[in-house]
Amino acid sequence: MISVYHTSLNKMNSNDTAKLNQMHHEHLSWLRVVDFFEEENIFLKKRLAEVVNQNSDKDFLALAEQYQNLFIIKTNFMEELRHDIHEQEEFLKKSLLQPEKYLTKYFFEQHEKLELNTRFLEKDFAKIRNEFNEYITAAL
Repeated sequence: MISVYHTSLNKMNSNDTAKLNQMHHEHLSWLRVVDFFEEENIFLKKRLAEVVNQNSDKDFLALAEQYQNLFIIKTNFMEELRHDIHEQEEFLKKSLLQPEKYLTKYFFEQHEKLELNTRFLEKDFAKIRNEFNEYITAAL
């Protein structure tokens, strides 16, 4: 990927080059964020299973099911976000070869949307993790 950047970046002006290079690094950063929260999500699912095995209270199990569903929803969101980031990265590669075709308003709007979705994931998942840990602590 980097070699494609270096080869094609010579065809663009320095502002465009810097902006696209920054976008590429943001994509890589966002993918690391998704990786981290996917691992956290797996950890929380395992922790939920452990606690469910220790507690068979009806109310507890009902809330545990809600958390399980929430973790599934987060898994789906992260998979979609990862897909969208990869798709945007493909557009970025193509824009290096044909900037006039791919560097459109839509391209930049999508980039901004991905940034917002990544920030949302970070904030929302942290909130869910904290609430889950409080729930587990109270249940034990």
